[in-house]
Amino acid sequence: MQLVVALDMPSSAQNTALAEKLAIYDNIWLKVGFRTYIRDGRYFIDTLKQINPNFKIFLDLKLYDIPNTMADAAQEIATLGIDMFNIHASAGEVAMRAVMERLSQFEQRPLVFAVTALTSFDNNSFQNIYGSSIDEKATEFAKMSYKNGLDGVVCSAYESLSIKEATSDDFMTLSPGIRPFAEASNDQQRVADLKFACAQKVDFPVVGRPIYKDEKPDEKVKMILDEIERVCKVL
Repeated sequence: MQLVVALDMPSSAQNTALAEKLAIYDNIWLKVGFRTYIRDGRYFIDTLKQINPNFKIFLDLKLYDIPNTMADAAQEIATLGIDMFNIHASAGEVAMRAVMERLSQFEQRPLVFAVTALTSFDNNSFQNIYGSSIDEKATEFAKMSYKNGLDGVVCSAYESLSIKEATSDDFMTLSPGIRPFAEASNDQQRVADLKFACAQKVDFPVVGRPIYKDEKPDEKVKMILDEIERVCKVL
């Protein structure tokens, strides 16, 4: 299990300050999302690499468009020096294949994950849009992603184990909405603590507010890493 820290703060200065406080850690990922990337762009990616070249960067843009446009975007993303990005699984198999074929030209490509069901959905609101339960559709999307060569999926911790059982233990899961020590869920519906995430074989737990709202985020990260080591070893 590898910790992903969400850089979702309101300003570039705040995100940069947080990254600088976490520069002592060589074994964490940093998530750069919509707001941050639209505001700060490629420059911010470069800044993070300057702060600590060992930071792994997850660019969370959730690509969703026609297949060729997604492939074009994936090609540009691969030139940024990031380590992982994501697309929407509902873009379909043709789009997935287009993205992976375009990335095949790179000797070292970023990991590609497909978003199954956003963790802001509860089952009723998801069913209204997709016509299936979260569990059913997330597994269907995961099998499609696995079949078409992606590296993993974005899902809640509640779907992680069933997705691995339907695909492979090597097919990775990344789960937002992780509240390490049962902190407030805020706008997330399907949240989980670290012990549950470990039991469900989540590969990448994403933690945002519990870290960046803490007065000592560097110490909070150490607590989380220690907890991962403790609970995952027990399980």
